[in-house]
Amino acid sequence: MAERITSRKNETVRFAAKLGQSASLRRESGLFLAEGARLCADAAISGVRIREAYFTDRAAEKYAAYLEPILRAAERSFAIVEPVASLLACTDANQGVFCVCEKRTRQEMQELPPAHCLALETVQDPGNLGAALRTAEALGIGSVLLAGECCDVYAPKVLRASMGAVFRLPVFFCESLPETLPKLSARGFSSCAAVPDADAVPVTRADFSRPCVMAVGNEGNGLSSETIAACGTRVTIPMLGRAESLNAASSAAILMWEMMREGGARCGR
Repeated sequence: MAERITSRKNETVRFAAKLGQSASLRRESGLFLAEGARLCADAAISGVRIREAYFTDRAAEKYAAYLEPILRAAERSFAIVEPVASLLACTDANQGVFCVCEKRTRQEMQELPPAHCLALETVQDPGNLGAALRTAEALGIGSVLLAGECCDVYAPKVLRASMGAVFRLPVFFCESLPETLPKLSARGFSSCAAVPDADAVPVTRADFSRPCVMAVGNEGNGLSSETIAACGTRVTIPMLGRAESLNAASSAAILMWEMMREGGARCGR
């Protein structure tokens, strides 16, 4: 039986709401807030540990099928009124379904699987990061490596844009990509730096016959010069229009497609 919460001043609710707003609280607590019937159900089905589930009466009727796995997995469940849902919501039109979840255990670099890897350096736009994760999972990329000052992978906008890929895709973290790439090279990985330079190798001609780390930079400045120098090959996306570059998510999607199209089967995917 779910407990009922009617006050926005309830401490449990207030803590859950802060998880949606504060990256530092998510980092310190090891918890995050998921919003939306489908996303929360995806978390439950993917084996994410759900500490608390919140749902409105309207959601209980409209999203009963999604709520079933959520409530079965949740350690505690709360029926909430609409004003409480508004406090928890990070979207304007919320569905009235929320979960406080535990982050996955951070994986060590030696656990990175011997398959194609997308490395994102200082990608700070949540939409770009989430979309790149979603595409990586869809195409069968082995892992994603987040380097430098990337935005929080458990931020609400990243979770929504990833469509649950965060719950399933192996995600690794490192402070410095230039320092990490030689270690991966010693394990048999090749490496490519995605650049908008005309003299770089067109990605359609690159060799992806062995596991490759594809490095993509942030929205404004691209990859650091140190990372470009640390990569074995510079690759570029041939473009016929007048645009000089693509955003991080679009670039990553094209690059990953070529990686999997050309070398996915040969490197263990």
